[in-house]
Amino acid sequence: MHRSPRQRPALVLSLLLLLTALPSTAQTTALVGGRIVDGFGGEPLENGVLVIEGDTIVAMGPEGMVEIPEGAEIISTEGMTVLPGLWDMHVHLMIVGHSDYEHWDRTYIDRLRDEIMPAAAEQLLLAGVTSVRDLGAPLEDSLAIREAIASGEIPGPTVYISGPFLQHEPYPGTEAFRWGIDGVEDARAKVRRLAEAGVDVIKLIDQDQMTMDEVRAVVDEAHDRGLPVVAHSHRPEEIRRGIEAGVDCFEHTGLGTMPEYPEDVFELMKGRANTLFWTPTIAPLLLYEETRDNPERIDDPRWHLGLEPDTVADVRRSLDHLQRLDYYQLMPRRRPTLQRKFGQLRESGVVLLIGTDSGVPLNFHSDSTWREIDIWVREFGVPVLQAIQAATYWPAVAQGVSDEVGTLAPGKKADVIAVRGDVLAHPALLQDVDLVMKGGRRVK
Repeated sequence: MHRSPRQRPALVLSLLLLLTALPSTAQTTALVGGRIVDGFGGEPLENGVLVIEGDTIVAMGPEGMVEIPEGAEIISTEGMTVLPGLWDMHVHLMIVGHSDYEHWDRTYIDRLRDEIMPAAAEQLLLAGVTSVRDLGAPLEDSLAIREAIASGEIPGPTVYISGPFLQHEPYPGTEAFRWGIDGVEDARAKVRRLAEAGVDVIKLIDQDQMTMDEVRAVVDEAHDRGLPVVAHSHRPEEIRRGIEAGVDCFEHTGLGTMPEYPEDVFELMKGRANTLFWTPTIAPLLLYEETRDNPERIDDPRWHLGLEPDTVADVRRSLDHLQRLDYYQLMPRRRPTLQRKFGQLRESGVVLLIGTDSGVPLNFHSDSTWREIDIWVREFGVPVLQAIQAATYWPAVAQGVSDEVGTLAPGKKADVIAVRGDVLAHPALLQDVDLVMKGGRRVK
C-alpha cells in the first residue's frame, strides 16, 4: 500500500514507540563456583554465583541458593578468586615508562591521543584495572580519550581526569599539560576553565611555591564546583599548605630521604583522620632495585601492546644502563625510609588508596597496580583485605561513585575480575588476571 510522505513520519514514530516498549534483551551472564571477595572487607563468599544482566549485577550468593536465569551464559570461576575491578588512583596515560621526560615530552606530544594514551588505557584494562584517575595530561587529549573509552570506541578503564597540573610555574617545555598560576584571580580562572571543560578532579603541585591565598583560591573554587583536589606531598610545606587549604587527597610518600614526616605534619594528618585520602605510590620507589636485579621484567611484551615499534625501541633504549640515570640515584637511599613513613600514614588515620604513578620510568601500565597491592601486603604488613579495599571500595568513595562501582553487590555496575588461585594468600597472583569484565562486557 502506498503511503504519502506526510504519513511516513507518523509510522516511523509508531514503530519507535513499539520498539521502546519491547522487553529488554540484555545479555545475562553468570559467574559460577569461585570465591567472591566483594570489596566490603568481610569474609569471602565460597562457591559463589554472580548473575549479571546487561551492565548490572542482579544477584549474588552461594551456589545452589541463587537462581540462574534460563539462557544465561555460564562462565565457570571454579578455582578462582572473583573481585571487583581494580582501581588505580594515580596513573599517567601520557607516559609509558620512558626514563627521559624531556625527550618524551618533545618527541611524543603529538602522538598522545592516537597512540600513547590508548595503549596505556588498554594495558591497564587487561591487567584488571577497570577505573583510573589520570593525574596530568593535556586537557583536550584527556577529554578525547575519556570520551572514546566511554563510547566504546577504544578499550580502557573508566577514566577520571584532572587535565593539566596547576602549579606556580610550568617546567620548561611542559606548558601543554602544566598551567601556571599567577595570582588569586588567575587561580580561580584556571580552575573554572578546567571545571567547565568537564574534568573530574583538580591536580595541584608545588603548592609551597604559591602564595597561601593562591592555594586557597584553587581549593575553594574547585570545591564550589563540586570537584575534589589532589596535591603532591613531596615536601613538608606542600602538605602543611594543602591541609590548611582543605585539599582532599595527597599523592606520594614524598620527602625524599627524610626519615619520617615532621611531628607537626604528622599532627596535621591526624587532625584530618577519616576525612583525608592519601595515595602513597610506593611501588615505583622499589622498581629500580627490582629491575636492576631482575632485568627480565623489561623484556615482558605486555607493555608493548598498542605501541608502535619505534616507540617500544625508544623506551627500551632509555632504560639501558639504569645505574647511570639520574632519576634512580636516590631510590636506594629512599627505600629504608619508607617503612616509617608508610607506618605514620597508617597510624594517622588517613584513608589510604592504591595508586602507582603508572607510566613513570620503569613503571609499565601492564604490571603496575598489582605490584602496589602486593608490596603493601608483603613489605608493609597491610592485611590483604584492607589492601584490596584500598584498590576497590575506598577509591570509589573518594571519587564519589561508591553507589555505582567499587564493590560487588546487586545493583552495582558489573566491573569484575577473576584470578586463578587464592589471591587472599598470594596477592601477587593479580599480575595475571584471567577474566576482566567491564560494565558486564567480557574484555579478557
